[in-house]
Amino acid sequence: MNLSQAIEHANSSVFPGFLVGDAALEEERHKNEEALSVLIDAWQTSPEGSEPFPFDMIRRLADRNREICDLYGAERLREESTVTLPRGLTNHDLIHGVAVLQGRTDAEVERTARKDLRDLGIAYQEAPVSGMILGIDIETTARDPARGYIVNVGLEFMYMGPKSKPNNGHAAYFGIPEMYREKGVPLEDVHHISWKDLEGKTPFREAHDAQKALLTILTRYPFMAHNAAFENAWFTLHIDGYAEAKKAGRVSPIDTRDICRRCDPDVRNLPRESHPAALESWARRRKVLKKSQKERHLGLEDVDLMFKTVQAEFKERGMFPA
Repeated sequence: MNLSQAIEHANSSVFPGFLVGDAALEEERHKNEEALSVLIDAWQTSPEGSEPFPFDMIRRLADRNREICDLYGAERLREESTVTLPRGLTNHDLIHGVAVLQGRTDAEVERTARKDLRDLGIAYQEAPVSGMILGIDIETTARDPARGYIVNVGLEFMYMGPKSKPNNGHAAYFGIPEMYREKGVPLEDVHHISWKDLEGKTPFREAHDAQKALLTILTRYPFMAHNAAFENAWFTLHIDGYAEAKKAGRVSPIDTRDICRRCDPDVRNLPRESHPAALESWARRRKVLKKSQKERHLGLEDVDLMFKTVQAEFKERGMFPA
């Protein structure tokens, strides 16, 4: 599918409820996701202000695709590869994240890290970290943001210092279509969010005041998340105006999973199957979690765990100001 075909598909009048049978639903989903891939790439790689179409067209197509996935059966797509979820943040985002933490310029960090980031681990520990950070974690009904819903958002703030404590925590639940009352909340086995938690709640894509409030704080403070590419991808398709703000340089994600991989020397010596960069494993190594404890996989609790683990790592490496 080329760009003009993707634009034509996004602007076509397709009503998911009129599609009959699995074959028709699956064909439409494949077309949607192929178009989304083409459109996102074209929009993100075009110069700011010269995009070939507004990003809202992409968000609308993702909303339409979500309906298709509901009708087809979201549980049947659980193991499929994702289309709109990248494997990680871009090199530019990772460099900028270090620069924000250290109050340096991107160019200063890149001189040490190099363009291929081979020495980003050195750059992380080259200057002290400080500043107020927003920590955020979301729980969703799918891995791919074009297929599922945000059902829980947890956030709090912490100043990067050796004795700081997370503060001003907030958590909110958001609804999903009525069909899941009987089918059950997708990924409930992971996040343990049930229908009783979501009943009567407004879906996130319809919660415009919540989106606006989130965008306000996401553009005011750099945000930390464990595997921040996940939150970044979901916010891109679920928060009106986020993609535009991110492209304009007004949103600064910081990936604590990358911090773990590059700063914690234990990661390189542990077997991959033990998932050494997972938040739960990292927290145990830093003695933030006891061996008998587990990660909650619930927004605010996971943010709190992430902040305390990052703080312990920064202390261990001497990364706070003397």
